[in-house]
Formats: sequence, C-alpha cells, structure tokens
Amino acid sequence: MDARLHGATDLAGFRADAVQLLAQQVPPEDVHWVIDADAENGFSDSQSPQASRPRNVARAASAIIPASFTRLCEFVVLHRDSERYGLLYRLLWRLVHEPGLRNDPVDTDMLQAQHMAHAVRRDIHKMKANLRLRAAHDKRGQEWQLGSYEPAHHVVETVSAWLAKRLPASHWALFTPTRSVRCVDGELLFGPGIPAAQTPPLGAPEQEWLDCYQRVFAPHDDA
Repeated sequence: MDARLHGATDLAGFRADAVQLLAQQVPPEDVHWVIDADAENGFSDSQSPQASRPRNVARAASAIIPASFTRLCEFVVLHRDSERYGLLYRLLWRLVHEPGLRNDPVDTDMLQAQHMAHAVRRDIHKMKANLRLRAAHDKRGQEWQLGSYEPAHHVVETVSAWLAKRLPASHWALFTPTRSVRCVDGELLFGPGIPAAQTPPLGAPEQEWLDCYQRVFAPHDDA
C-alpha cells in the first residue's frame, strides 16, 4: 500500500501515517512511501501546511514510540536517501516488536539511521558556517542580503529558521537547487529552487542578484 507524504521533509505526515500503519499492524514490507514532489514546487510560508493537516492518530500506538526515535527521525527525514522513510518505518516496527533493539549498538538498520542523522547534522553545521550573503538594493532602496548555497541534504528550512532569528538584516533571500527562501521582517516564504549554474557568483553586480530574486519570487514581490 502507498503512504503519501507532502514533500521531501514531511515529518508530521510520516509520523501520523506510521502510527496509523502501526496500529493497523501493517508490516514494513507492505508499505511504499511516496513523496509528492509537486508539494514543494510552489510557494509556502513558514507555517508548514503538512504540520496542521487533520489526521486521526491512534494514541495507543503513538504512546509507544520512544522519544529517542522521534529525535532521530527529525534528522533522518532531512537526508537525501530515497529510502529513508522506509528505513524509519522498519525501525519503528522493529522497536515495537523487538524491544531489545534499542540496546543493540551494532544493529544494521539503527547504525544506518544514526549515520544518516550525523550526515544531516554535519550538513547543517557546514551551511551555517560557510553561507555568505551580499548586499543588493532594490528599486525602492531597500537593502537585501542575497546568496546561494548547495547543501548536501534537505536542510534549507532548518537553517532558514535559524537565520531568521540570528541574521541582523530584516530582508534577505537564499537560493538553493531544491528550494529558495526569502525573509521579510522575520517571516519566511519558501519558493522553488534554482540550479546552481543559474545563480550569480557572490561578487557579481547587484542587478544580477536582483534578477535572480525576480525569477524566483516575482509572483510575491516586486523588489
């Protein structure tokens, strides 16, 4: 059976579906996790739509999910491995049916998930440390901080939320091959990605960066 997720990082959808499947005793080999890529091609604000979509979650099944597994999921879903959701549901199934698994330091599935989580955490750290933005002024004289980056995993939303709290600039935008994001006074808007080859180098003229912004965010702004 298919379990549909609304985007590559639909943690809320995965958790809700996994709990339902677990309550119905559906084994991992009978589940095919399908990611709706079109859900991320349009614009979305910082309030994730999948986080609030209604679901009838079985409380009894939800209660048996270890807190450590929940924390692990938060990072593994950001990995680019196309089989990550299948791995996580298989691990959840085994944690419920094989209680000793959580104390097995060399289990293959658990090691794979932990390695994936470590890779994501490393990618988040690298993006925070290496991201560079440059100033550009739109036709109204508003200063924007603009830049591009190519992360290894699906970490744009995580890093953007961090930037929105810490970056002094009130207006900024970041372009990546999978998703782009702009921030205006702390409010995030996510848009489609742009290939790295189509983003200007950091030292390019301001207008090239503003043109890049226009290609992505023109439907929502006239910078």
